[in-house]
Parts: sequence; structure tokens; C-alpha cells
Amino acid sequence: MKKETIETYARAQVPRYTSYPTAAQFSSAVNGDLVTQWASRLNDDARLSLYFHVPFCRSMCWYCGCHTKISRKDGPLISYAQTLERELESSALAFANGRSGPRQVVSVHWGGGTPSLLPEESFRDIVETMRSCYSVADDAEHAMELDPRLVDEPLVAKIADAGINRVSLGVQDFTPRVQAAIGRVQPFEQVAAAVGLLNRAGLKAMNFDLIYGLPLQSRADLIRSIDLAVGLSPGRIALFGYAHVPWFKKHQRMIDEAALPGPMERLDMAEAAAERLVTLGYRRIGIDHFARPDDALAIAAENGTLRRNFQGYTTDPADAVIGLGASSISSFPGGFAQNAPATAEWARAVDAGRLATVRGVATTAEDRFRSALIEALMCNLTVDVAAVASSHGINTACLGPWHRHIDELAADGLAVRSGNTIRVLEEARAFARMVAAVFDAYLEPEAKKHSVAV
Repeated sequence: MKKETIETYARAQVPRYTSYPTAAQFSSAVNGDLVTQWASRLNDDARLSLYFHVPFCRSMCWYCGCHTKISRKDGPLISYAQTLERELESSALAFANGRSGPRQVVSVHWGGGTPSLLPEESFRDIVETMRSCYSVADDAEHAMELDPRLVDEPLVAKIADAGINRVSLGVQDFTPRVQAAIGRVQPFEQVAAAVGLLNRAGLKAMNFDLIYGLPLQSRADLIRSIDLAVGLSPGRIALFGYAHVPWFKKHQRMIDEAALPGPMERLDMAEAAAERLVTLGYRRIGIDHFARPDDALAIAAENGTLRRNFQGYTTDPADAVIGLGASSISSFPGGFAQNAPATAEWARAVDAGRLATVRGVATTAEDRFRSALIEALMCNLTVDVAAVASSHGINTACLGPWHRHIDELAADGLAVRSGNTIRVLEEARAFARMVAAVFDAYLEPEAKKHSVAV
């Protein structure tokens, strides 16, 4: 690929495609009544995934793009946990659909924010309520995102006793000047100590999040951070490109834009990091994940069962995701629904006995067809458009001149097309989102709504 071509695509803003339609299409047309209808259409044997969003941290990390707020006291966390319990109970009732027993849950994920901040008694009460409201499968993955700076023996005991069996640690970068530039100082020794505590408690299924494109970060810094991270033996590593969106997350204005690497530097970082991780024994998964060959994520990528949702790449086989907590997002075959982002508004809805949905998007048959195409490209880097159309009972005419658009990308070295089959080239893996965007009927190329492509 020519340098100018790479720069053009690297600067392009496209969704991360953790859903389709994306959150940019959410509106107030979706409310709690519609979500209840979607839930009532689920089969009796439908498998559910629960996502708990806990939007509290002890301090704000300047790079963060999550819905979160600062709380240095436990009072707001205790109150929030009590509301989560009530939401669990009301959701189970709303989604029961006349069933005599609770619905089956095959996956549980705690995100934030810093969900481990929930006091022990509050956390235990939520878990007990969850198990009384839903039938949690014995082999369900029960995962939690952790801040390594806050991991100590009591916390490890708390989450282990609750049945957490996978943890995700926010590592970002181990370089001191980079950590200072993003407002998150956590020396390697601190992260290593946290990993040691978790491993000794039997919590060895572990993900690390690393970020490239941070202020003052060099390629050498990133490679060194990868080497240190791999030395702690995580089964999975997510390598995200920093999304600088200060118009959306005002605290990102604390980051000096002049210290951010440019598009070519970002691409060089991403490719060098990927090469290093593969050399160290990890397999590339989709656009930004890496896993050891024996990890379930690598196995899913190999056998074609890899999925992509709001938590990123996953092995979650659920038919629907139930989002709990402020700003959390639920997904059903009929569409997506988001809870009120403001904790007070969310709590008022729950206390009134209503679902806290304030926006979302109902999906059409064409949306679901396009979603399948996009997910296949994002997960497998290849898709047979005609085969997917046939399985959805859709005529490919609804896609317009997609052949021409793909051929334009192919001419630039991003993909190849053979009839109705598309394949993203390995050397262009970082640009898979650009190929997937061909099938996005809602994308506004000039709108400043998304992160850069690489």
C-alpha cells in the first residue's frame, strides 16, 4: 500500500462495530415497553448473558472512554448496588414470559468503571440475587474487569468466593512517562503483584488490555510493555488503539494532543506489536485481540464460533444480552436498548418498577443481514455475501453496488474479492473496519462520531 493511501485510511473515522446498527443510530424510539416485547419473543430455551455496569472509579484516567464517575466513598456504591438488586429482580420478572422457572444464564460480565469497588456485602447480595432470579449454568464464564492498583488479598477473596472465574486487567502501558501522561501510574511491580495474588487464588484465566497511540508513547515503549505483559502469562491480550474523542469525553482534554503519535506512527505501532505477540506465541484474533493457542478465544476463532459484541471479541453463545446498571446496553434479536446513562435517572426508573431503557434501535431484517456480514468480516476477515444473504432470506440487491466499493478497496490493497466472497488481506487486517463499513447503511463519512480506523 502506498504511504498516502495508508494515511488516508488511517485517518478515516469508522465504528468499532461491536454492534450493528451502532450506538450512533440509537434514539428514544426504543423504550421499556418495546424491550419487554422483544423479551417476550425469546424462545423458552434462549440463553442469556448478563452484563453489570458499575460506573464508579476512585480516580479518573484521562484516556478513558467509558461511562464512569469518581467516588472516593462507599455510600454511593452501596446505594447503587441496592438498585442493581432491584433491577435484577424486575428484569427477571419482565423476561420470564410466563415461564415456571428462571431463564438460563450462560455468561456474566462485570464492567465499568471499576466494578470491584462494590463493598463485599453489597457485591455478595447482588450475586445471591442473580442466582435466585436466573439459572446460572455451572460452566458459565463469570468475568470481572479489575484495576490492578486496587487488587489486594481481601478483594481477591471476595471475587473468588463469588464465583468469578475470569479477570481482565487494565495494563495500558508500563512506561512511566506514558503513565504520567494519561493519569494512570501503576508500575510493573504493582501489576505483577496483583497477578500473583489472583493466580494463587486460582484465578488464572486472565485478559490484559494494552493500548497503542498514547501520548509520549514510542514503538519501543509498546514492545517493552508487551514483553513485560507476556512475562505474566495472560491467556489473552487486547491491543486497542487509543480513541481520542475529547468532544465526547471532556476529561481527555487533559491529554496533550501534540504528544499523540500520528496515523503512520500508530499503524507502525499496531503492526510491530502484533508481530511481536505472534512471535511470542499468541494467535491474532480479529483486529485487536491475541490469544494463546489453547485459549477458548483462539479455539473459537479457529472453528468459526467467534462472536463480537459490546465487550469486544467473545466466545459468549448467548441469544440475548441483558444490560444492568446505568448506561448498560442490552441486545435482543429485535434490537438494542440502552439504560439511562445518568445514575439518578436510571435509579428513578428502577425504583418506579420500570425498565430503565431510554434509547436504542429496533433492527430490521436488512439490519440483521448487514450485521451478519459485518460480524463475519470483523471476526473471520472473510465472508461469502451470497451465502449469508441466502441464510437470511434476503436479496443482495439491498446492498447496492457493494461489488464496486469492495473493488475500490481491493485496488488500494485492503481486500480481495472472488465473485461474492470477500477476504481482508492479512497485511491489511488493521483496516478491516474500513472493509466492514461498506455494508454500513447508516455511516456518514463526514460525521465526527467515531474513532480513527487504526
